[in-house]
Amino acid sequence: MSDPLADSTGRVPLVTSPDFEPDVPETAGIEDVDEEKRKPALPFWLELPLLILAALVIAVVIKTFFFQAFWIPSSSMEDTLQINDRVMVNKLAYRIGDLQRGHVVVFDDPRGAETPQETIFEAARRNVTEAIGLSIPRSEFIKRVIGLPGERIEIIDSQVFIDGVPIDEPYLKIGSTMPDFGPIIVPADEMFVMGDNRNSSQDSRYFGSVPTDTIVGRAFVIMWPIARWAML
Repeated sequence: MSDPLADSTGRVPLVTSPDFEPDVPETAGIEDVDEEKRKPALPFWLELPLLILAALVIAVVIKTFFFQAFWIPSSSMEDTLQINDRVMVNKLAYRIGDLQRGHVVVFDDPRGAETPQETIFEAARRNVTEAIGLSIPRSEFIKRVIGLPGERIEIIDSQVFIDGVPIDEPYLKIGSTMPDFGPIIVPADEMFVMGDNRNSSQDSRYFGSVPTDTIVGRAFVIMWPIARWAML
C-alpha cells in the first residue's frame, strides 16, 4: 500500500511547522560573550607608569643578583677599556666558576672608603641609574687579576713574574712601564690586581692584595659604544 503523502518519486516531503525555530545555543558565537564578565582595560595614562615601574623594578633585581652594567670612570684599564665605556658584569661568575688570571673583575673599594649617607629616594635613584649604566658605582673598582692565592708576585724591569716565571701580557697599554716591586706572596682567599695602563693605575701595588669575597662580578663584554663591542 502506497503512502498517501509520497510524491510521484515515492519520497515523503519534510513537513515543518510554521512556528518551528532551530534550537541554537545563545553562547555559540564569539561575539556573544557575556559583556558583564568582560574586564575593562586600564586607561593608557595609568597603564604606562605601571609598565615603567615594573621595568625599573626588574632592572634593579637583575642588577642586584645577576648582571650589572658598569661605567668606566678612569683611564686605568686603557687601552682595553676607555673612559665612558660600558661593560656588562656577571655577578654569578664565581658562584659557578673559578677565579682565573687575566679575568677583568669589579670589586668593592679595598681602602674601605666611607660613602656618604643618602635618603631612600636617593638610594633608589642610584640603584636604577647604576643598573642601566648611567652612573658610576660609588665604591667599586675594575682591574685585571694578575696573582692568585698563594702565588709569589715580583716585578723586575717592567716584567711581571709569577713564582719566578715571566707572564705574557698582550693586553698592556703600549709603552707601559712599571717600577720594580716585591716579591710578595698573595695571601689565601685574596687576589693581586692591576690595571692594564700600568703607568696610570692605583692597584694592588698601592693598596695591597684584595679579598676575593669583595668581588662584585666578572666583566665579560664591552657593550657600549657599539663600535667598541668586544668580549673581555
